[in-house]
Amino acid sequence: MEIDTAFQTSYLVAFIVGLFSSLHCVTMCGSIIGTLTLSLKPEIRENKKRLLPFIINYNLGRLFSYTMGGLIAGFLGTALIIPFNHETGYRALQILSATIMAGAGMFIAGWFPGFAYIEKFGSKLWRLLDPVGRKLLPVTKLHQAFLFGIIWGWLPCGLVYTAMALAITTGNIVSSGLTMLSFGAGTLPAIISVGAMGGAFSKLARMNRFRQIIGILLIILAILSALPWLNPMRLQHI
Repeated sequence: MEIDTAFQTSYLVAFIVGLFSSLHCVTMCGSIIGTLTLSLKPEIRENKKRLLPFIINYNLGRLFSYTMGGLIAGFLGTALIIPFNHETGYRALQILSATIMAGAGMFIAGWFPGFAYIEKFGSKLWRLLDPVGRKLLPVTKLHQAFLFGIIWGWLPCGLVYTAMALAITTGNIVSSGLTMLSFGAGTLPAIISVGAMGGAFSKLARMNRFRQIIGILLIILAILSALPWLNPMRLQHI
C-alpha cells in the first residue's frame, strides 16, 4: 500500500490543530501574557496600541521556538526510520502521531485528564530555562519581549508535543519546522486576543460544551491521520 503523505505534510492541518489547541493555550499562555503585561510600565499596559507590539514580539519569539522544535522533531523522525523500511517506519510514526492527537482531543474534551502527564517530558529542560526567562522581567523593550517568548515557547505543553508528533511524520526536516510554524500561527488568534482584549475568549474556553466539540474535532483529525486514504483534503498527485 502506498502511503499518501499529503495529510501529514499539510500546513493547513497543522494550523487547524493550532486553532483547536488554543483552549489549552489560553489557560497556559494566557497567564504568561498576564505576567508579561503586568511587568510593563502602566502607560504601556493601559494603552492597547503600545501594548500590542509587545504581545506580537512575545508571540514571534514563541513561534521561533516552535519552529526550532519542529526542526528537531524532523531530524529525529528521519533518524528513527533509518533502521526500518521507509514505508514501515513512516507508518509507525503516523500511527503514533494519530494516537497522541486523539489523546489530546480527549484531554481538551475533559475525558482523559491523564494526558497531562505527557508534559513531564520537557520538565527537565524547563527547569533550566525558567530562571532565564524570569531574568528578562520586567520587560521594558520589544527585544526583551521577543526573547521572553523564545524562552516560554519551551514551556512543557502536551498540545505542543502533539503538534511535534504530527511534524515528525512529514519525513522532511524543513517541512517539520514549517509544520510547527503553522501550528504556532494557529494559536495566535486566541493568544493575541487574550493579551489585547482581555478575558472574553477565556470565558468561552471554560465552557464544557465548546471544549467537547473542539475535542471531538481533534479526534476526527487523528482518525484521518491514522487512515489517510479516508482524508477528503488529501491532494491528488498526477
